[in-house]
Amino acid sequence: MMSMQKSRITDEQLRAHPVVTQEQWLEARRQLLQREKALTHLSDEVNAARRALPWVRIDKPYRFEGPDGDRTLPQLFGERSQLLVYHFMFAPDWQEGCKGCSLLADHFDGANLHLAHHDVTLLAVSHAPWSTIAPFKRRMGWSFDWYSSAASDFNEDFHVSASAAELAAGKQYYNYGTVDFAEAEMPGISAFYRDAHGQVFHTYSSYARGLDVLLGVHHFLDMTPKGRNEDGTMDWVRHHDRYETSASKHDCCAH
Repeated sequence: MMSMQKSRITDEQLRAHPVVTQEQWLEARRQLLQREKALTHLSDEVNAARRALPWVRIDKPYRFEGPDGDRTLPQLFGERSQLLVYHFMFAPDWQEGCKGCSLLADHFDGANLHLAHHDVTLLAVSHAPWSTIAPFKRRMGWSFDWYSSAASDFNEDFHVSASAAELAAGKQYYNYGTVDFAEAEMPGISAFYRDAHGQVFHTYSSYARGLDVLLGVHHFLDMTPKGRNEDGTMDWVRHHDRYETSASKHDCCAH
């Protein structure tokens, strides 16, 4: 969920922005349109390659805790054959979830109005215990399903929770490579398929800037004159119930 824009746009910069005739603007816009079309076509190709990835069968008996007790990974699908698990950053000793993950999760309920009718279950899984997740979920007013993976190795196996050894070494495996830092929790999304025989397959996972496509807010901002307008990645983001009460800047995942 990183951003390429790393400084805020000033009023002076906006006043200095080029202003042209309608004809000149139209010519510049047509040139940009060609680049936008090329990006759309490339995105179509990447999406097809994503669907063509080989799968890995999941045989490990992961357990998840939610409002109705324990669930297995196959049970998380409900009546559907496709499952999207958002790896929501929420460590066992935190009292609230990550601000950046919360911004992304604000999009889930609207998406589920449609995904639920297209053979897809979308939900969140976090390392925190359900007893901590539940009050935060109520506070944020979310309806999507959310489960705790505290009783299994799910988070470690999908490389969104650093191991004790990684934390001690100051390095961890994340986004398909070793990075020179170690954080207790990192974000990600994983896709799974359950066949007619009940076998579950891991089909895809994405991390870091790969999650940016899920942030509709970012794409709205990218159309505006000021863009994302931030000094650091998502430094403007708050839990949605704290925009009026907090004016200080924080890291998106500070606790």
